[in-house]
Amino acid sequence: MARILMAGCGYVGAATAQLFHEQGWEVEGWTSSRQSAESLAHLPFPVRAVDIADAGAVAGAAHLVDFDVVIQSVSSRGGGVEDYRRIYFEGARNLTTTFPQALLVFTSSTSVYAQKNGEWVTEQSPAEPERATSRVLREAEELVLTRGGIVARLAGIYGPGRSALLRKFLAGTAVLDRSGAPFINQVHRDDAASALLLLGQQQLASRIFNVSDNHPRTDHDCYTWLATHFQRPLPPCSAAPLERKRGNTNKRVSSEQLHAAGWQPRYPTFETAMRDSILPNLEQLGA
Repeated sequence: MARILMAGCGYVGAATAQLFHEQGWEVEGWTSSRQSAESLAHLPFPVRAVDIADAGAVAGAAHLVDFDVVIQSVSSRGGGVEDYRRIYFEGARNLTTTFPQALLVFTSSTSVYAQKNGEWVTEQSPAEPERATSRVLREAEELVLTRGGIVARLAGIYGPGRSALLRKFLAGTAVLDRSGAPFINQVHRDDAASALLLLGQQQLASRIFNVSDNHPRTDHDCYTWLATHFQRPLPPCSAAPLERKRGNTNKRVSSEQLHAAGWQPRYPTFETAMRDSILPNLEQLGA
């Protein structure tokens, strides 16, 4: 039986681990804290508290354990540059050192693309981020690639219980970006999980894959759809260009390479995801 370690069992990681379990893999999950591990005790596979940034903790937890695939799907939890270095770079180094025989799939971010003119970007496009945190991600990516791993650059994650656009719209705090409506690149949580499943199964080593729904929208597009659905007015326009969590970029992220590998997203557009997944589970949003 193939064995996988899910290093990070958060919103995407837990969903991915469940898919591997359903496919007959032997799964083990790691989280950053004992409290998180205890909250996942209901899952049909063991979850332990292991800090992947601690080389000693990783080596101790890995005693006599052999994995075929390791997926690093951790979260920065809103931290700064040093947190990113610990969690992403040092975490990747510790995992690849401790499990040299395993394929590491590293979940990075499309924030590494700094393009600003609305152009399409592929895995061959320059990835030269301006933000220091994204530069750390690039360092971690290069480490993973040189050690034969896979880099999955995820667009903004949304899904049941999580949509910043919808939450702001319903709370009445949404504003339209007056800077020229930059594109928003997203991917549904379940589609991100299915992409990671495919990459782990196919073992496409030393490659980069963008994971986006391939149908970027502007905030105006998204809020127009929500306004029509809820029969509410559009949000007001901002007085100044908005600061974005993933950087003030403007690009359209292509996932054609992942599609060519066999990935078929269940929610290929914002509208489909809202209608078929997120709005039917609106109570999970807490709005």
